[in-house]
Amino acid sequence: MTMPASPRPLTQRAAWKALAAHHGEVRGLHLRTLFAEDPDRGERLTLTAGDLFLDYSKHRLTDRTLQLLLRLAEESELGARIQAMFRGDRINATEGRSVLHVALRAPKGSTLRVDGEDVVPEVQTVLEKMATFSKQVRSGQWKGHTGKPIRNVVNLGIGGSDLGPVMAFEALKHYSDRHLDFRFVSNLDGSDFLEATRDLDPAETLFIVASKTFSTLETMTNAQTARDWLIRGLGGEALAVARHFVAVSTNSEKVSSFGIDPANMFGFWDWVGGRYSMGSAIGLSTMLAIGPDHFRSLLGGFHRMDEHFRTAPFAKNMPVLMGLLAIWNTNFLGAETLAVLPYEQYLKRFPAYLQQLTMESNGKRVTLEGQPVDYQTGPVYWGEPGTNGQHSFYQLIHQGTRLIPCDFIAFDHPLVPLGRHHDLLLANVFAQAKALAFGKTAEEVRTEGTPEPLVPHRVFEGNRPSSVLMAGRLTPEVLGQLIALYEHSVFTQGAIWNIDSFDQWGVELGKALAQAIVPELESDPDPRLDHDSSTNHLIRRYRRSKRGL
Repeated sequence: MTMPASPRPLTQRAAWKALAAHHGEVRGLHLRTLFAEDPDRGERLTLTAGDLFLDYSKHRLTDRTLQLLLRLAEESELGARIQAMFRGDRINATEGRSVLHVALRAPKGSTLRVDGEDVVPEVQTVLEKMATFSKQVRSGQWKGHTGKPIRNVVNLGIGGSDLGPVMAFEALKHYSDRHLDFRFVSNLDGSDFLEATRDLDPAETLFIVASKTFSTLETMTNAQTARDWLIRGLGGEALAVARHFVAVSTNSEKVSSFGIDPANMFGFWDWVGGRYSMGSAIGLSTMLAIGPDHFRSLLGGFHRMDEHFRTAPFAKNMPVLMGLLAIWNTNFLGAETLAVLPYEQYLKRFPAYLQQLTMESNGKRVTLEGQPVDYQTGPVYWGEPGTNGQHSFYQLIHQGTRLIPCDFIAFDHPLVPLGRHHDLLLANVFAQAKALAFGKTAEEVRTEGTPEPLVPHRVFEGNRPSSVLMAGRLTPEVLGQLIALYEHSVFTQGAIWNIDSFDQWGVELGKALAQAIVPELESDPDPRLDHDSSTNHLIRRYRRSKRGL
């Protein structure tokens, strides 16, 4: 089975038309008015799911807006699409694949089928293999070629094979084994590898090569460089590769020819997209850092939000509501971006992780049926940790001409209590959300005694939407819930837009063209070039510079 077909084009659905008319009625409403007319709004428009608390009261919507958005979800057959994913239907239509990242975190004994086969036992087998290996490395039982224990772990991957692991490592660093040093190399730029390994001892270093096909250009180029670096550092011993490299792949032949023992290959499946794969063997570096028990807690958090998404009614379903808020802000209020602002330094890589999750998923211009869309999809996600961002781009959010909804993420308790720091941090979260919503009027500015010529410069329009997401503290389980929340919000948006959120053909063209250009850069005789004039000129210029001409 494939993704259920939409009953009619999105803009022809009754709820969409009603939302367009409703927007005309409420577009002039200010959050100041909405809060003044509804004193309980700040308590009423909140929701708890698992360990997460969401305050969405500062969005520019009314109860009628919410009713119409929920009706749009129903008319878009979102419920059927959710069930199709959890059933293992081939909802990745353009690649004919199931989409079952939820199987990666399903508990033992549960059942999820692909083509009639229960995949959960296979997933559990890989997790147990990962746990055994992680315990060996963490305990020092796993020795390198010279008999030294592993002290350094370098993950070689790109895209989902890098962004997930590096985000999770930084997010859960508090729980990591500090006797191990973790590095992440993804960029094809040689400086990335050089700087990551400059101070490492090859005899104490383990490389994880994360590439499903073992043919990804960037990853395998870095892997070959790592192999050469290791062999050179261990006196030319090619046999050393087997004790210093493991693979996350499905291509045992290429893994073996590289010099890695296939017994040290950790597999995964084509029903797992890269950006959804951090709960699979792609998360091996995460398990090595935080240990199998904490990794299981991370998976448990994922599963808890999966079940909430699968079973909760839409009006109380946190991922659905967040997805609907994105639809309202993007398609009716005209917002083009969303700022993700974690007030937790350990989540410093979370916005970058979400960039791939959201924009690779929903950066699409045609429907599931291949027809061009006539509405906006895939807002740009971006952000930095607070309070750093307050001293850079918040100026644009507060007083610029663009509407930029914000997701503030914060925690009741710090992982590292230190004096007044956490109270000051949380005060900024609440203040920023308040300032964005309510701003400061010209009258309020004048009351402060501001000279009249400066009044326009100090006015804050307000009426800028934001969500506040909170939890008790950042634990592995909470991180899993947070990631799954955004995953399923992305799914909700894609289902309503009637696009395929699980393919990524947009990354293919540039990669294919690069493969064709590589020999033209490296050949000794000048190649015959048949590109456009700009590309031809750039290639010739580079070749001349490379030869010192």
